[in-house]
Amino acid sequence: MEEQFVLRVPPSVAERIESLLNENGSSSDDKSLDLPFSEDGRNGTFVIGNDRFPASPLDLPCIVESYKTYDDSVLINTADIGQMIMVREQCDPRPDAVEYRHGLTSPMRDARRQRFCREPDLNPELVQRVERDLLNIMAGGTTENMDILVSFLLHLPIDTKK
Repeated sequence: MEEQFVLRVPPSVAERIESLLNENGSSSDDKSLDLPFSEDGRNGTFVIGNDRFPASPLDLPCIVESYKTYDDSVLINTADIGQMIMVREQCDPRPDAVEYRHGLTSPMRDARRQRFCREPDLNPELVQRVERDLLNIMAGGTTENMDILVSFLLHLPIDTKK
């Protein structure tokens, strides 16, 4: 089974990775890449050449699908990505939470709060009472503790002579 994740790196590191992937066996200081993690799995070190950068795995606010194509017309879903490994500079602070608040693109900024509604706070006793009333109504009965209001229409004579 294929496992995938998103690797987010600072721009300077991204240039070094791109040059490493594009070179054809020429000599370079950045010949090695490594990403070891500690025992807890929440702290890591991204190593490129002789430089070390702190890294942290973060859960994404939603699942991101990854696709592959063999003929440039048909896309095949290869994985559902739920984590991102964020590599940061030494001076940048460590993320406080385990979950990354924002998605991968600008429209998904603060996605949990803007796009996914919270579950309403419901009183469990109220839910049970409504459920009981619905079962009574479906069985042909009436609801408990129901006030019946009867309204009367007043028939007033209409004066058409005016």
